[in-house]
Amino acid sequence: MAGLVLLLIHLSLVGWVTLRPLDVMWVNAANLTPFAGIRADLALGPPEAARRIGEGLLLLAPVGVLLPVVDGRIAVSFWASLTRTVTAGALLSLGIEMAQTVVPGRVVDVDSLLLNTAGVALAHLLVVPAGRARLRREREARRERREGRGGQDRRENLFRTVRRGPTRPRTAGRKAIGAESSLRGTTARAETVARDETPQGATPTIPRVGIAP
Repeated sequence: MAGLVLLLIHLSLVGWVTLRPLDVMWVNAANLTPFAGIRADLALGPPEAARRIGEGLLLLAPVGVLLPVVDGRIAVSFWASLTRTVTAGALLSLGIEMAQTVVPGRVVDVDSLLLNTAGVALAHLLVVPAGRARLRREREARRERREGRGGQDRRENLFRTVRRGPTRPRTAGRKAIGAESSLRGTTARAETVARDETPQGATPTIPRVGIAP
């Protein structure tokens, strides 16, 4: 989200710089010959040439970094990412040059298109591959730390289990205790009944007395 916000802010600044009308007395003719404007800049001397060429390179250079940030992918083909980013930068620069045809004081310059695109490509090459490689290393390090903690926890649990020995489930223990209590109650009742039914001694007999005739 932050990358998208930064990209929109940058494009807004680019639009203000490149599409703002200029109040000038005269303008140069449109340059449709590749490298003609660059040769003219070089003829002005190193300081002025460096300033003008540097402006062309830096204008859209942040796009070469912000577009991959907005994409958000880390594991992606280097050439595919470079091609997509440079193509997007070239189309953006072309759109700016076409829009300048209707802005007072602005003219089309094909060398600006070339410099803008080159700036996008250079920024991408200098920043994005190294940044993605670093993010991949950090992700792998975090994954290894998580796996290491998980393995250590499993070893500690196993060690504690071995020290305690096998434990019976609580349900089975409760059932065993209930069965033992029931057996004890049954035994006690049986002993009570047996004591009650035991004869209290031999039944006394009365001798029969006869009457003499």
